[in-house]
Amino acid sequence: MSILSKHKFIETNASLLLILSFLVVTIGGLVQIVPLFYLENTIEKVEGMRPYSPLELTGRDIYVREGCYVCHSQMIRPMRDEVERYGHYSLAAESMYDHPHQWGSKRTGPDLARVGGRYSDDWHLDHLRDPQSVVPESIMPKYGFLERTLLESEHIEDLLKTHAIVGVPYTDEMIEAAAADFRAQADPDSDYDDMLERYPGAQVRNFDGQPGISEADALIAYLQMLGTLVDFSTFTPDANR
Repeated sequence: MSILSKHKFIETNASLLLILSFLVVTIGGLVQIVPLFYLENTIEKVEGMRPYSPLELTGRDIYVREGCYVCHSQMIRPMRDEVERYGHYSLAAESMYDHPHQWGSKRTGPDLARVGGRYSDDWHLDHLRDPQSVVPESIMPKYGFLERTLLESEHIEDLLKTHAIVGVPYTDEMIEAAAADFRAQADPDSDYDDMLERYPGAQVRNFDGQPGISEADALIAYLQMLGTLVDFSTFTPDANR
């Protein structure tokens, strides 16, 4: 029996084809999965990465609540056109504290993985109030209500505790100081030194320029942090991974 005849026999025998397909998929899966059991960690440790500050984490929750991930991705692929437009390709470590991750599935708007520091706080405020005023072709809805919605810090400790349960390394000290850190990051006149020790690189200022801490403060704090924690001028991928 020739090879083509054998192949035809397999294709015309549904049960045999199903069994052989299952074996192929099983072997391929084992080849990919088994080595992972022998690795302590599949994510390369990268200097600068830290858990979100309480204000940033609150902003991230608002980002998720408003469905920003539907139109904006947070994953730059290692291809020339991607890195030339958006910056260094995304690292696994940059999403290690995301539950769930914000990689996204499409880009109606640009990728936001490196948006931190690219625009001023005022630009972000104008963009939230009236997206078309800064990007005429934008189809993004208006989010001006965010700066009119004030936030309280009464549940911020519970938020950190919840993330700690799923593996984010929030310490007892971070959880106890969560409410104070939440307020300190949005108040440049506060005593925020301890907050910066817990969250190096956190940006401290009144993000929306208005009294009180608004949802716009939190969202802008989150956006201004994205892509800023890793120093890519000194970052060298681990060749052993």
